[in-house]
Amino acid sequence: MALHGQSSDSVGTSVYPNRSDVPALEARDVRMRYGSIDVLTGVDLRVEAGEVVALLGPNGAGKTTTIEILEGIRRRSSGYVRVLGVDPAHGDEEWQSRIGVVLQSWRDHRRWKVRELLLHFAQHYRVLGPSGGRLPYDTDELLDAVGLTDRAQTKVGRLSGGQRRRLDVAIGLVGNPELLFLDEPTVGFDPEARQDFHELIGSITRTRRTAVVLTTHDLVEAELLADSVAILVDGRVVARGTTEQLARRYAWGTAVSYRLRGRSQTATVDNATEFVRELLASGGSQVTDLVVRPLNLQDAYLHMIRSADPVAAELDPSPDEGKVLFHAH
Repeated sequence: MALHGQSSDSVGTSVYPNRSDVPALEARDVRMRYGSIDVLTGVDLRVEAGEVVALLGPNGAGKTTTIEILEGIRRRSSGYVRVLGVDPAHGDEEWQSRIGVVLQSWRDHRRWKVRELLLHFAQHYRVLGPSGGRLPYDTDELLDAVGLTDRAQTKVGRLSGGQRRRLDVAIGLVGNPELLFLDEPTVGFDPEARQDFHELIGSITRTRRTAVVLTTHDLVEAELLADSVAILVDGRVVARGTTEQLARRYAWGTAVSYRLRGRSQTATVDNATEFVRELLASGGSQVTDLVVRPLNLQDAYLHMIRSADPVAAELDPSPDEGKVLFHAH
């Protein structure tokens, strides 16, 4: 569902417009050290206005630290960072009002009713928002967009887990942000709510040019939502590109899954037709549940985090087959 932001002069116009040549977010060689421990060892990341970038990585890779630096919660040890043209380490309340955050969990306001809580946050953005700039979304329209209209008068403490997660998303969006951080946004969503959420994100990126940084362990969701993917391993981005580019670069071949004598197996092969022919010739009727599929983001991701390639690859985002640019560290 499309949302319509309000403005005192023009809809969704900011006094800090993101020019086409200025990224919503740019980080170069960002490093973070705690005592003698290097948590980030040179993170590079760029997100354009209207772009959805998924930041993926195993636990302990540095995702949370990276996001906290970008949000201005934590100060980096070194490196260059600009978010909406501002160094987050020096961002004021007006700058913060231009950013939306959907955390994985946060302190409940259990006694508030859903609609009054959302109105409270909307009023906060009206006070902090720049004069003539983007104003909050209409509360009732936003409740409808996240599927909570029939829970508008329900106390937050009485919401189910999935409904509470929808409210988290609404709170992150209510300020009509120029940049939105999403941390595992659809945990607890049923399939219909998940589809509605994906359509909502597609709408705000197309019509509002909102930039989105998504962190998730759901690689299927990353494939569906993200324009590009950045994979963080051991404190730095080891690969960046579209899901198709990453699959071509790091997960060549075809996956063949099957059960042989009751045992599940998966093989990655160059010639699936020949492999299946030989498999059936040798296994016969003992081969069941045969599935042949192209390799995908999950295959590429698992390959990268298991191999921990010491060379970071930046894939050319053009539609051409594309060369791979390597940056040695």
